[in-house]
Amino acid sequence: MSLRRFMRRERWDEERARELAAHIDHLTALNAAKGMNLDEARRQAYLRLGNPTRIREDLYQMNTLTLIDSLWRDLRYAVRTLARTPFFAAIAILVMALGIGANSSLFTVVRSVLLKPLPFPDSGRLVSLYGRSIKGETIYNVVASGDFRSWQKQTHGFESMAIWKNQRFNLSSQGNQMPEVVDAIASSWEMLGTLGVQPALGRNFTADDDRMQAAPAALLTWSLYERRFGADPSILGQTVLLDAKRYTVIGVLPKWLAYPDARTQLWVPYYHVVSAEDAESHGNHMSSVVARLKQGVAPQAAIQELNALQERIHQQYLTIPVSNGADMRPLLDDLSADFKQPLYVLLAAVGCVLLIACLNVASLLVARTASRRREVAIRAAMGGTRWRLLREHMMESLVICGAGGALGLVLGSWATAWLQSERKDLPRINAITVDVPVILFVLGITALTAVIAGLLPALSATSEKVMDALKDASRSMGASRSRTTLRKSLLAMEVALTVILLVGAGLLLKGFLRLRGAELGCETDNVLTMRYALPKSGYADQDRLTAFHSSLVERVRQVPGVESASLVSVVPGGGYWGDNMFEIPEHPPLAQGDHVFALFRSIEPTYFQTMRIPLKKGRFFRDDERTSHTRVVIISEQMASQHFPGENPLGKHLRFQEDSEPGGHKDYEIVGVVGNTRHRLGADPKSMMFFPVYADTQGDNRSLTLVIRARHNVESLALPVQKIVTQIDPNLPVSDVLTMKQIIGQSTTSASFNAILVLAFAVLSLLLASVGLYGVLSYLVAQRSGEIGIRVALGAGRQQVLGLVLLDGLRPAAMGLAIGLVGSLAGARLLQSMLYGVSPFDSAVFSGVVLLLAVVSFVASAAPAWRASRLDPLRALRME
Repeated sequence: MSLRRFMRRERWDEERARELAAHIDHLTALNAAKGMNLDEARRQAYLRLGNPTRIREDLYQMNTLTLIDSLWRDLRYAVRTLARTPFFAAIAILVMALGIGANSSLFTVVRSVLLKPLPFPDSGRLVSLYGRSIKGETIYNVVASGDFRSWQKQTHGFESMAIWKNQRFNLSSQGNQMPEVVDAIASSWEMLGTLGVQPALGRNFTADDDRMQAAPAALLTWSLYERRFGADPSILGQTVLLDAKRYTVIGVLPKWLAYPDARTQLWVPYYHVVSAEDAESHGNHMSSVVARLKQGVAPQAAIQELNALQERIHQQYLTIPVSNGADMRPLLDDLSADFKQPLYVLLAAVGCVLLIACLNVASLLVARTASRRREVAIRAAMGGTRWRLLREHMMESLVICGAGGALGLVLGSWATAWLQSERKDLPRINAITVDVPVILFVLGITALTAVIAGLLPALSATSEKVMDALKDASRSMGASRSRTTLRKSLLAMEVALTVILLVGAGLLLKGFLRLRGAELGCETDNVLTMRYALPKSGYADQDRLTAFHSSLVERVRQVPGVESASLVSVVPGGGYWGDNMFEIPEHPPLAQGDHVFALFRSIEPTYFQTMRIPLKKGRFFRDDERTSHTRVVIISEQMASQHFPGENPLGKHLRFQEDSEPGGHKDYEIVGVVGNTRHRLGADPKSMMFFPVYADTQGDNRSLTLVIRARHNVESLALPVQKIVTQIDPNLPVSDVLTMKQIIGQSTTSASFNAILVLAFAVLSLLLASVGLYGVLSYLVAQRSGEIGIRVALGAGRQQVLGLVLLDGLRPAAMGLAIGLVGSLAGARLLQSMLYGVSPFDSAVFSGVVLLLAVVSFVASAAPAWRASRLDPLRALRME
C-alpha cells in the first residue's frame, strides 16, 4: 500500500464506479439479447458481477492507510466538537499560546546566545585566556602584554594566539558629518587569523602593521562602513582621523562579524597604540587574549602548561604584581558569561508558566469530559473501544495545543523582537533569529504539552464502566469522586508552581529595589556628566591640557543654571577604571611578593564639593596645587581604615614605583580623607586615592568626565555645554552624556529587567491559578447542588454551607502552597548570585507570598461558596 494510492483513492473510487457501471450495462445488454426482459437482465447482471457497492468498499479499504485515515477522522471529530464550544476552545488555545510563546521566545534567545556555535571555523577550539590574581582570589583577570608575549613564544598547545584591548577614538568630522566617539578594539595582527575571519573588502593586518613605528592602519566594521561612509568601496586606501591622527583604511570586516560585541566600530593594530613600556610589562594588566587550541590537544593539557609557565614568570618578577597562574574558558562561554544564569532563570520561569498552562487546560478538559460522560458511555456501548475513545480525547488536546503552538510561535517572534530592542547589551544579538531548530522546539513542546494536558483527562473520561455512567441521573452526569480528586490535584500543582514563581519574583524585585536604593557615596540629584578625551597629537604637553581643562570648567560655570562644575576621570558608579600598586614608607615593608592596590582617580580641586562627597579629615586640594608639582593625594575613608588602622593617615605618604625618578619611586603626602564612593552600584567600597588632574601625577589627565551640578532641570544644560566644547575645539566630540540618575538606571538594567519579567510571569501564573481555583469550586458546587440542597433541607445553616465549600477550595490551595514553599526553598539558592542585599530565604518575601496566596485563594473561593450558601433547597432537589 503506497501513500500515492492513498492520496488518490477518491479519484480511483470514481473511476471504479464508472467501470462497474459499464460492466453492469454490458452484461445487461448481453442478457437482453438472449431474450430476457430488461429488469431480469439487469438482475442477472448483478448476480454474475456481485454487489458493486461492496466491491467499491473493498477496493477503497485496500487503498486506505488505516492509521492515517483514523487519525484524520479523529481530527475532524475533534475540530467539530471544539467548534460547538467556541468560548472554551478560545480560552484553552490562548492559555497554551501564552505558555508556548514565552518558551519559544526565551529558547530562541538562549539558543542564539548560549548554545549556538560561534560563527567561526571550528569554533570549539577557540578559548579565552586569563591571568589569575596574585593571591588567587580573582580568576579570569585581564592579561599583561608581557605575559602574552611569553605565552606566545613558550607554549606548545595552541595553534595561534592574539591579544586585544578595548579602545575609544575621536573620529573627526568629514564633509558634513559631525565628529563622534567610536568604540574600537586594538588587536594584534594574529587576531583575525586566530578567529578564522577574512575581511569582506581589502586585507587583514600584517606583522608590519602591528608595530609602533608602522604607518597607522585601520579596519572598519561593516556597520561603520555603511553608516559613516555610505558603503563606498573607495574608502579603501583613504585616511580617517582618529584622535587627530591619520589612519589608512586597509579593509572592511564582514557584515556578520560583531566581535567582541555589536558596539565595536573599528579595529586598529595593538602594538601601534600600546606604549613600548606597556607592551613589555608583566604588571600592567589591561588586555584580553584569544587562542586556538591545536588539533587534538586537550584543553586541560594546554592550561596545565600555561599555568606552569605563568608561575615561573611570577617568580621572576616578585617586586611587581604579576599573575601567578592562568585561567581558560571556551570563547562561547566567555562571551555569554554574564548572561548565562539570568537567561536560564528566565527560561525556567517560562517553563513553569507553560506547565501551569498545561495543568490549567487539563483541568478544563476534566470538567469538559465530565459533562460528556453519558456521550462517552453511549459510544462505548455501541462498540467503541477504550483505545478509540482515548485517541479521540487526545486528539482534542492536540488540536488545542497545536493551535496554541501556531499562535505561540507568532507571539514568540514578537516577544523575541521586543527582547532584542530592550536588551541591546545581549551578546551575539545579531544572531538571535527564529530558525529551524526553534520551530522544531516549538513542535516538540506542543506535542509534549498535548500529552501532559490531555492524557489524564482522557484516561479519566474513558476509565468508567459503561453501565455505571448510563445509570447515573442526568444532573449528576459529571459527578465523580475520582474526577474531583484529579481536578484538586491539578490545582494543587498549579498553586505550587505559582508559589515558586512568586517567591523568585519577590526575591529578584526586592534585590532590585535594594540595588536601586544603594548609595554611591555622593548626591546624585541634578548632576549631569559627559566624557571627552583629548588626543595626544593635538595636546602634546601638559600646558595645553591644563589650558583646555581650565577653560572648559570656567566657561561651564558661567552657564545660567549651573551651580558648580568639575572634572574627574570617572564618576561614582562609572566602573572600575584602574588601580595602582603602592607602598607606605612609614610602615614596615611588605613580605616579598605581597602587594597592595587602590583605585585611582584624577580630579579637579572642586570635585568633592560638586559631587557633595564629605571631607572626613584634613583638607581638599588647594588651587595652587592644580598646576604645581606638589605631590599630594587624598584618600577614601575605606583606604584609611584598611591601610592605616588605629592611626591618623594625614602627613603620611604613599609611594609609587617610577624608574625615571631618583631612587626609583615617587612619594605623595596624604592631605585629606573623604567619604567612600562606590565604583559600581551595589559593590562594596574599595580603597581609593585621588590626584589633582592638572598636575603631572599618577592619574589620567586626558580622558575625563565633566560633572555639572544644576539647581534644577539639569538635562537642559546638555546642549549648551556641548556647544562650549565645540567652541573650544570643533573636532572634539563628547560621549556618554548622562545624568547620574541615568547612570544608576543603566547599572540596574539587568536586575530590573529580570525582576519585572519574572514578576510578569508570576502574575500570569497567579491569574491562571486563581481562575483554576474558581473553576474547580464552581464545578463542585454545580455537581453537589443536590447534596447541598439536602443539607439545607435538614437544617444546615448558610454559614455551615459557606464554610464547607470554602474549605473544599482552600484545601488544594493550602496543599499547593506547602509544596511550593518547599520547592522555593530549594530553588531560591539558584538565585543567590543575582540578589543584592537580600537573603535567598528572606522571611518577608516568603511571608508576603503566603499572605498573597491566602488572599487570592479566599477571593477565588468566596464567589462559588457564597453562591452555594444561597442555594434554594427545593429548586436544587427538583433539578436533581
